[in-house]
Amino acid sequence: MASLPLPLVTLLFIILFASSSPSARAAQFSVLSYGAKPGGRTDSAKAFAAAWSQACASTGPATIYVPKGSFSLGQVKFQGPCKNNAILVRIDGTLVAPSDYKVIGSAENWLIFEHVNGVTLSGGTLDGQGAGLWSCKKSGKSCPRGATSLEFTNSKNIAITGLASLNSQRFHIVINGCQNVKVQGVKVSADGKSPNTDGIHVQLSTAVTILNSRIGTGDDCVSIGPGTSNLWIENVACGPGHGISIGSLGKESQEAGVQDVTVKTTTFTGTENGLRIKTWGRPSTGFARNILFQHAVMNNVKNPILIDQNYCPGEKNCPGQASGVKVSDVTYQDIHGTSATELAVKFDCSKKYPCTGIKLEDVKLTYDNKPAEALCSHAGGVASGTVQPTSCL
Repeated sequence: MASLPLPLVTLLFIILFASSSPSARAAQFSVLSYGAKPGGRTDSAKAFAAAWSQACASTGPATIYVPKGSFSLGQVKFQGPCKNNAILVRIDGTLVAPSDYKVIGSAENWLIFEHVNGVTLSGGTLDGQGAGLWSCKKSGKSCPRGATSLEFTNSKNIAITGLASLNSQRFHIVINGCQNVKVQGVKVSADGKSPNTDGIHVQLSTAVTILNSRIGTGDDCVSIGPGTSNLWIENVACGPGHGISIGSLGKESQEAGVQDVTVKTTTFTGTENGLRIKTWGRPSTGFARNILFQHAVMNNVKNPILIDQNYCPGEKNCPGQASGVKVSDVTYQDIHGTSATELAVKFDCSKKYPCTGIKLEDVKLTYDNKPAEALCSHAGGVASGTVQPTSCL
């Protein structure tokens, strides 16, 4: 048998060595190596920041590992851009916010990733310990606004998988100014009366997918803010909470719109709202268009289908004005279940810019074992298939 030429043998050796060499695999950075201590007493924020700094500076893929245990953390900023586009943050433990809500309560965020590309956050539990701040807010005393537990801002190619978020001070998860984000298998839980604890809030972002998640909280399960496009939500269970809401939109007079949103295979249990579009009752350049709500089950929901274009909290800065937000091409397809109130479908649109292209297809909602009712104001569209309550379009 003829032997291989020497240059080829050398090349094969280099390839085999490189593929088995640890440097070809993701560099590992355990937070324990940087002084993080499980047990919940020592603030491990500096250790997390140091591990991030090393992973971010790595020229190849990197993994930050958080082992089992409870880690007390103050505010941490995970700042990019990084030298690589493949950082996995693998959490087997629980990250616990300071028990004194004042420590991070005036910060916008507890944990924030900024200007990053290709970051995956996998597993783990975030405990925002928000109950103290909720009590302060309910008492009417002067309190800090509260911190969002986890935010990705101005980032792209992000994945959040298998994460649990408990008792955030304010929003649980925020996606702001991002492109190509996948949120999957997330569990969000907070008291049904906790204030402003939106589960997942998306704004100024495109190509965001939220899949296979369970959200129970005191505000919207998912809230969709201005500048959101190409959003896909599927297989989400919501309750308690205020439903899945587009809005509120139109708070600013110059505002980016919301378009190309699909919400399918959702279940709402005991929620304030089901599928809601909410806009301020005052002038704005905003819009909501090309929205599909498909395959939703309502279990004792107060407002299963709602468009409210006269939102004006405290009747300040908008009484007597009409919403400038244009709502068009919204389809409700295969929506079934029970309403907790007689009025199951309410389209309260702008008198200046009426809703157009509303479609109801195979909608069946009952109240107290009887057909529910529908109310339309300045709403235009069509109904097809079985529609109960009788369409008011």
